[in-house]
Amino acid sequence: MVLRISGKAEQDLDIMTETLRKFFIKHMEKLEKMPPRKHMRFGLPYFVEDVTKQARMIYGFEGETLIVLRCFATHKEYEKWYLSYK
Repeated sequence: MVLRISGKAEQDLDIMTETLRKFFIKHMEKLEKMPPRKHMRFGLPYFVEDVTKQARMIYGFEGETLIVLRCFATHKEYEKWYLSYK
């Protein structure tokens, strides 16, 4: 499986602390090897991964490519984003 990070996800990672960024990178590596497929609510075509108790990563698949779409440092940021699809 090939990993690709979207521009927005890279921007999200750039503003995080180094420690939190390392957590996200570890989870991306884990997803490359064994992707869990926990769909988001509201019928969205994305998947969500809990990185920490608060941090979330949104990703999707295009064939054999795993695309990281967004990385949220807090649950509040994540909630605001997914509620915009309601």
